[in-house]
Amino acid sequence: MHTLEQLNNGELQGIQRLKLSQQLTELPREILTLADSLEILDLSDNLLTDLPEWLSELPKLKIVFASNNRFTRLPLVLGRCRALEMVGFKSNQIVRVAEESLPEQLRWLILTDNQMETLPESLGHRPRLQKLALAGNKIKALPKSFANLVNLELVRLSANQLEVFPEVLLELPKLAWMAFSGNPFCERLTHTSSVPTVSSDSYQLNQVLGQGASGVISHANWTNSDFDFPTEIAVKVFKGEVTSDGYPQDELQACLQTGHHTNLVKSIGQVNEQDYLALIMELIPNDYFNLGLPPTLETCTRDVFKPEFTLPVKQIEKIVDQMMDVFDHLHNNKVCHGDLYAHNVLINDQGEMIFGDFGAASVYGYLNETQQRGVRKVEARALSHFIDDLLSVCRPIEQQTAAYKALRNLALMTR
Repeated sequence: MHTLEQLNNGELQGIQRLKLSQQLTELPREILTLADSLEILDLSDNLLTDLPEWLSELPKLKIVFASNNRFTRLPLVLGRCRALEMVGFKSNQIVRVAEESLPEQLRWLILTDNQMETLPESLGHRPRLQKLALAGNKIKALPKSFANLVNLELVRLSANQLEVFPEVLLELPKLAWMAFSGNPFCERLTHTSSVPTVSSDSYQLNQVLGQGASGVISHANWTNSDFDFPTEIAVKVFKGEVTSDGYPQDELQACLQTGHHTNLVKSIGQVNEQDYLALIMELIPNDYFNLGLPPTLETCTRDVFKPEFTLPVKQIEKIVDQMMDVFDHLHNNKVCHGDLYAHNVLINDQGEMIFGDFGAASVYGYLNETQQRGVRKVEARALSHFIDDLLSVCRPIEQQTAAYKALRNLALMTR
């Protein structure tokens, strides 16, 4: 975090990333003194309603974040920023995105949790666009130009007002990760009861184990003798509002519809109370660790791994076999996970894996057979990328082996 005082005193010369959060109602012109170096401008958590014309005078500006402000339209000046690739305006009150507000080099657009009903045709004329987050709006239809997005790899359309399933998604040649639950075209699921419903006073929450866009996972002690649950459990308490992936209720239902599988986080109970939604899960053994790390600003849609992290090819084979079995299980139950990534996988030293995080999952059994095959085909691309990503950390000495080449061919066939 930086301050206006630092900026005004010239203390920030040469920085590439500037983050200001001081209840700003307008942007300080002193930012122009950073024109020779500034690439990332983070203005989240202010009171801004517009951005000044001089923003386009920052020749190296690649990324603008402005979440949690008071914008009602996407600022027009963004379209004139020649180097701008990533635009993030989550949780504003944006009702309009003008044709000319989208920068020509746009690669990543985040407009989650706003109030848009329509999208501009210019969206489909941004050929570099790879990642598009639009959950939690009022979008009723996609622009006709959407079919031109031949490089789009990830899209979030959950919690909108789409009346029909957007079949254009199934025609995009690179789309691999998509979420579409919580729209009017989605069949309302009956309450899934694959696990018992319990009360929130049945356990005592302890330390936080992890948290993401949709909720917080905590260690807990089970205290209700009416159910034969383990003494120690994990509890995911969902956030009440729409997340970057959709509605928490849809995540819970997709998770429960998927049912049990050896390589999935095991759900054993649910809480469905007024203003309180939670999933009770078995604790994952302590010897499991994260396989990958989420995509960076640079990689956009592809996972990264810890420096120097490698895997033997036999272990990669084992992980891939398990994930392919999970993939079949998911789609046999008509669930598109939407986030099939290494960073959602835990493994141990023996290569046994556990897959989780259903935040972007969409149940799709109500679609026609052609559409269902298309949904599976889209997620098969994510499976292909998953294999590719693991091969990128294969021990170099094994990259000429028959096993490695077989996995490479499998990735190509899965695509």
